[in-house]
Amino acid sequence: MTLASRRVDIRITDPRLNKAIKVLIVDDSMLVRESARKLLSAQANIHVMDTAVDAIAAWEKMQHEWPDVIVLDIQMPRMDGLSFLRKIMAERPTPVVICSSLIANGAQAGIDALAAGAVGLISKPKTDVQNFFNDESDSIVAAVRAAARSHPERLRPPARPVVAHARPNPDPVERPSSGQNAENRVIALGSSTGGTQALETVLSALPSGLPGIVLVQHMPAGFTHKLADRLNKCTGLTVREAQHKQPVEPGQALIAPAGKQMRLVRGLHVFHVEVLDGPVINRHRPSVDCLFGSVAKAAGAQAIGVLMTGMGDDGALGMKEMRDAGAYTIAEAEETCVVFGMPRAAIERGGVREVLPLHKIADKIRYWATRF
Repeated sequence: MTLASRRVDIRITDPRLNKAIKVLIVDDSMLVRESARKLLSAQANIHVMDTAVDAIAAWEKMQHEWPDVIVLDIQMPRMDGLSFLRKIMAERPTPVVICSSLIANGAQAGIDALAAGAVGLISKPKTDVQNFFNDESDSIVAAVRAAARSHPERLRPPARPVVAHARPNPDPVERPSSGQNAENRVIALGSSTGGTQALETVLSALPSGLPGIVLVQHMPAGFTHKLADRLNKCTGLTVREAQHKQPVEPGQALIAPAGKQMRLVRGLHVFHVEVLDGPVINRHRPSVDCLFGSVAKAAGAQAIGVLMTGMGDDGALGMKEMRDAGAYTIAEAEETCVVFGMPRAAIERGGVREVLPLHKIADKIRYWATRF
């Protein structure tokens, strides 16, 4: 279904945003609870409904009043935060922002939290907590506001088994391109809030012989290599955190490192990526706009671009550049986005050729690789 045949009302507003955001803070440290409460209570349209010393106490409070957003520690007595997060997502999916010292420097706990349904990560220090909440107040408040706009109930782990290369006798229509054709084409993906699960859903359904993939997922520093490791294990693709001048090869996905900008460049025979300490673009580094803009210049009509769930408008301008250069462009549909901000912005700019729900995106990529 093309964009022309599927109208998206970009004027729709989220009714949840017309009222104060009710926040529950769950942390076994009194200092953290009070510092977070003081910061958030001072913000317009944010109401700290309560605090709790651990997950069990929080669950009891939630039976009387349910929060819009939960700010959750991981290391707590009686029940750890990840177990509580999984319980929340199983019982009544609710936006959760993890605030923990256990996710520093890309620790596995952060990736596990995102996989379990968390929509935001805040790495807090083990000491000097009060100064942390003062110095990082803008990013903490932004994380809570972004969480309030999210739809965690749309997070669904991909069905198993889904690894495309393991399917017996694939339909010829889905048989991937190979050889020189695949080496001269590229797949570009961009995502943010909710994107870790969206990427797993899409990449798990792609066969290994497709053109190379370059992608940006907004994440804190240190986490992109952990995401690459996770996707490498649960998909049929070779997924790596990108290195400067690395070739883009069929069956491989390269993730832009957190804190770096990544651009696609056409070499004599193959595409490769440049990973640079470039400036922040559209409030992000890495930026989807940066990647997509470079794909438009380097690959033109030999590319497909997909913009998935995420807050803000990063990628909208770059996707318009891709479409203008002849690329096939797709935005994830609102009904499957955890946050519809980035796809909505791309639609508004006229950069989207087709709007698809998440579970149909891999099919379209396979079709593009074999038919276009």
